[in-house]
Amino acid sequence: MNKRWDIVVAGLSITSSWGNGHATTYRGLLREFAKRGHRILFLERDVPWYAENRDINGLPFCQIGLYRSLEELRDRFLDSIRQCDAAILGSYVPQGVAVADLLLREARGAVAFYDIDTPITLAALQAGKCDYLATETIPYFDLYLSFTGGPTLEHLETRLGAQRARALYCSADETLYYPKKVESTCDLGYLGTYSPDRQKTVNALLVKVARLCPGMRFMVAGPEYPSRSRWPANIGHTVHLSPPQHRDFYNSQRFTLNVTRARMIQAGYSPSVRLFEAAACGTPVVSDCWVGLDSFFTPGREILVAHSTEECRTILRRVSRAQREEIGRSARERVLREHTAAHRASELEKFLEEAMTAQRKSLRRAV
Repeated sequence: MNKRWDIVVAGLSITSSWGNGHATTYRGLLREFAKRGHRILFLERDVPWYAENRDINGLPFCQIGLYRSLEELRDRFLDSIRQCDAAILGSYVPQGVAVADLLLREARGAVAFYDIDTPITLAALQAGKCDYLATETIPYFDLYLSFTGGPTLEHLETRLGAQRARALYCSADETLYYPKKVESTCDLGYLGTYSPDRQKTVNALLVKVARLCPGMRFMVAGPEYPSRSRWPANIGHTVHLSPPQHRDFYNSQRFTLNVTRARMIQAGYSPSVRLFEAAACGTPVVSDCWVGLDSFFTPGREILVAHSTEECRTILRRVSRAQREEIGRSARERVLREHTAAHRASELEKFLEEAMTAQRKSLRRAV
């Protein structure tokens, strides 16, 4: 098969990383995909909150098409959709159900759904409250790409009728995340927007530890925390860090904390992009525990796991500098072997080729 493809991606955003983790994922993945010889058109709904917070205006590895309505999407980009070798629709795209119908009806190549939020998507579908994907549409996609692996893939195929459910995990962009000598500012840091389902763990593994260790320094970066006024004085807080600042943030910590959302814990096999990015910086990660974590990093050698306040406190107090540096180094090596954007681009190419060569189901043509 010809490996020089024309690909159309309709995603949440590639121009703005404000308030979403999609942009950085798409930038690294599609940059590496383009290096493999493919041509890419990224279609993005031009919405005010991203327009006002754009951190890029153009990219050398793909064309960007902004549209303000479904009508404009169709009028300006229908020929590209019809002529592409494959079209990919991402999760959380505004009016995603209608965009899916357009792609499935008009694209002559393979059509994939890329779910960057799989456990959230499945919960919303079950509740009948998903406005970017319809349950009845899932069997029509030639490929269902998921940020979550493990048993979720079988659920997508056997319960929801996905033709091919494949894990395409997040990754670290090694051109942006790497060890760098910066001033040390804290013993344990955490990067993440406030979320009620994560806060209990943040309280246990950071806030309570800070109270027990008044001589240590802690840092939280992220917006919308309602109770920071009750935090002890040795916890610093910054409301926002732009992606270019993340590398220095991770490198300034002795340890960094990874906390997983409740639905991702329930699903298992749902690593966050922050987990890979911190590890790529060589910063030792202290993580909560979830099924599948050990398939990405080896506990005790490449990552540290804390189940309680006391376990986290013990890590901060007893893990030596030499042990810490070895864990960080081992984690970075694991990322470079398995979890870079280049690895994901290679996997995406394989999955698309599988879908493109497979016989199309007759029900797809009926859409």
